[in-house]
Amino acid sequence: MGCALKTNMLSLWRNFFVLEEQMLEVDCSILTPEPVLKASGHVDRFADLMAKDVKTGECFRLDHLIKSALEKIAADKKTAQNVRDEIADIVVKLDGMTKDEMNDILIKYKIKSPLTGNDLTEPIEFNLMFSTQIGPAGSVKGYLRPETAQGMFVNFKRLLDFNQGRLPFAAAQIGNAFRNEISPRSGLIRVREFTLAEIEHFCDPKEKNHPKFDLIENTEMMLYSACNQMDGKPAQKMTIGEAVRSNLVANESLGYFMARIQLYLLQVGIDKKRLRFRQHMSNEMAHYACDCWDAECLTSYGWVECVGCADRSAYDLTQHTRATNVKLAAEKKLPEPKTITVTEAQANKAVIGKQFKKDAKLITDALASLGETEAQELKAELEKVGECTVRADGREFKLTPEMVSINTLSKTVHVEEVVPNVIEPAFGIGRIMYALLEHSFRIREDDEQRTYFSLPPLVAPLKCCVLPLSNNTDFKPLIRQLSTELSKQNVSHKIDDSSGSIGRRYARTDEVAIPFSVTIDFDSLNTPHTATLRHRDTTLQLRLPVSDIPLAICDLASQRRSWEDLEKVYPKFEQQEASKAS
Repeated sequence: MGCALKTNMLSLWRNFFVLEEQMLEVDCSILTPEPVLKASGHVDRFADLMAKDVKTGECFRLDHLIKSALEKIAADKKTAQNVRDEIADIVVKLDGMTKDEMNDILIKYKIKSPLTGNDLTEPIEFNLMFSTQIGPAGSVKGYLRPETAQGMFVNFKRLLDFNQGRLPFAAAQIGNAFRNEISPRSGLIRVREFTLAEIEHFCDPKEKNHPKFDLIENTEMMLYSACNQMDGKPAQKMTIGEAVRSNLVANESLGYFMARIQLYLLQVGIDKKRLRFRQHMSNEMAHYACDCWDAECLTSYGWVECVGCADRSAYDLTQHTRATNVKLAAEKKLPEPKTITVTEAQANKAVIGKQFKKDAKLITDALASLGETEAQELKAELEKVGECTVRADGREFKLTPEMVSINTLSKTVHVEEVVPNVIEPAFGIGRIMYALLEHSFRIREDDEQRTYFSLPPLVAPLKCCVLPLSNNTDFKPLIRQLSTELSKQNVSHKIDDSSGSIGRRYARTDEVAIPFSVTIDFDSLNTPHTATLRHRDTTLQLRLPVSDIPLAICDLASQRRSWEDLEKVYPKFEQQEASKAS
């Protein structure tokens, strides 16, 4: 059932984003060579802080440890109110705290190991990536990807070609990512392997308006700004249009995707009253991000980040360009040609080839990829010292004026080079699933023993259950006919002909979130054949011709028709519910 729910959520995600926004969907490699993640900064900076029990060596993720310990102190009746207020302030700001700040809290509140009461070490950085050795000799180091984004960045040139070289455009990817979490816990919320659905929207840094922003600008959202967090104020309700116009949200493209994220989450079944967007504070913002908001869902574990939406600026493409000397940029046609002054290095290939032999191509490629500033620095060095140093493939090569000349000249250009900025919505599918199950759990008013999941039909694991009233053999042809027609309409269904009262079987279908049930009873044997259709949430029933049921359920499951629409066409049926109650 969980597998079917996840599949339906991802199918809806594809329709909602990839199809509606005409994105380029890719499926990149999970195993990632170290140079890719070195360039992106993950090798050096992708770490969590942890503390160890000094005697047992047990490891604890530091922010979780501090939060848990402080919440216990705050819950103690002996704790003074000013200390509780201070703790509440720390918990809000914990995500953005530095290593030293967290260490000060450990000392101030005398926090010990929660398992043994032993002292803890000072905070230690722990890289969250799973490393591996690639190749038979294990000579190439690699990692399991900690996010799916880098595959899209290194393939940027191909993606740009598919979009005819034009900006803006977006790429999307669904796949598993891996993080060596210090302390996995809370079911699907913190795990070591999880499914991500990520979007990279590439746009001109000077034109971050969105052509479809007017369609969503009146979308009301609960926004928890960085200022409100710092001041201890609650989240505010406002339209995304107001948020962008007031510069609370950095730009239209970021605002557009935030609104679309909310619309998707609501369509999946997330409770709007338990959804907010929290802005990253300055001390927790990624060093490369212009602005970042997390869609958070309120669960029994508190507010849980389910979707991140960040403006990553041009950081990733710039980093990969530096690492590979391959320009990851787009060309933008100018309204009219302009004359610019450029400094270019021109290699004397014959002399370089004679001197450096097999390294000659490496050197000429490095000279060709020099930027304006680098070329000017090389020219100054050549004029001052009589030779210059070119770096390629981690090595240095000395060049003389006979090997290279660096000239400044005027050029008329019709296009300009643009390194795109990236807006990145990243969906944690497992976390959304968990929040969805909590948000959709219901108890019948008339019977506390009867529970059900009120999942929207769009994502429900099965759309329909066929329930014969008894094992009478006369029912079998009708059941077979109905099952065949449901399959033709692509309606997922099951047949429950097990023993037990019809009421008990209804309860079983409700518990696994099946939104519609078809009951074949003795009246169904009469011509024309009819059956009852039951709605899970209201328990209302209608009597329909068997031939109409497959298309009706298909329309209900895809939200082309509502239950109220059917009520206008078909008569209500009350006998089975009455007999069940008695």
